[in-house]
Amino acid sequence: MRAETSAGHGSAAVRKVLHDELRAARERGAGEPSVVDVGGGSGVWAVPFASAGCRVTVVEPNPNARATLERRAAEDGVSDRITVVADDSDALAAHVPEGSAHLVLVHSLLEVVDDPDAVLDAATRVTAPGGAVSALTANRHAAVLHRALTGRLGEAHRLLVDPDGVLSHDSETVLRRFDTATLTRMLTDTGLAVELIRGDCVVAEIVPTAADSPGASVDREHELAEFEAVASATPPLRDIASRLHALARKAG
Repeated sequence: MRAETSAGHGSAAVRKVLHDELRAARERGAGEPSVVDVGGGSGVWAVPFASAGCRVTVVEPNPNARATLERRAAEDGVSDRITVVADDSDALAAHVPEGSAHLVLVHSLLEVVDDPDAVLDAATRVTAPGGAVSALTANRHAAVLHRALTGRLGEAHRLLVDPDGVLSHDSETVLRRFDTATLTRMLTDTGLAVELIRGDCVVAEIVPTAADSPGASVDREHELAEFEAVASATPPLRDIASRLHALARKAG
């Protein structure tokens, strides 16, 4: 697999979906929900979830990422709530008991692993009945549109027609990109029921905000957040977002 990932850490909308899922798990009787973060990197998801009272297992092969994760966990006082497994994503089932996780994160991963179907199958097997798999992936159509709008029409055309949505002879850091239909099919093929599929960052990464532009106001940030909340769930705007976020349920 390639070491780099393309998807970011997710917007506030993605985090809300996941926190709602964990709240529902607690309502079903899970006092300390079990979260598995497959390819969890430096802990951008794991540490906040551990701080919120979850037990988190992170499967991560990169030693530098693991070192950063362990440092973050120590700084936040949650080292005892995070189990770090030094192994590849396709070895998930060897380290996590089948049917044990209330929530499995497969974020910024399916586009870089050698066998995304095998990773999703393993994620489904370790998910508890009634639990969910969260997938966050790079979006093919966003990459096409970005290149077309910046005048790189040849690259846009190649991304559009390539089966995996990549520039195979360029310096790509991903092996594939997804669209909503492909991501939905892959999740349902593992036996999961897709309950939600949204865009993540429809225009947020190209519109100036108060943080990066002196002319942008806080009111403009609020307007942007409100727009994103609606646009991310509205086809076809959802389908051109930078990333796609899906939540899929395992039958109880």
